[in-house]
Amino acid sequence: MSETPRTKVTILTSSYRVKGSIELLPGARVTDFMNEAKGFIAVTDAEVWESNERRVLTTPFLNVSKEHVVIVTPD
Repeated sequence: MSETPRTKVTILTSSYRVKGSIELLPGARVTDFMNEAKGFIAVTDAEVWESNERRVLTTPFLNVSKEHVVIVTPD
């Protein structure tokens, strides 16, 4: 059984920076991923940071509400 490739991303909301990985198929773009995502983005190995550079959470899995995403970029 093969694993889906993971892509490291940084997601910015109005209050937080989320660093982690999303499952992105080979050849797919982050833009395509965002367009196809429903209400939430599944992020694994997630770290959540406040704007003052204080880490507030580390977790193996986090759902990020798509409506709160301002910027998403591959690392």
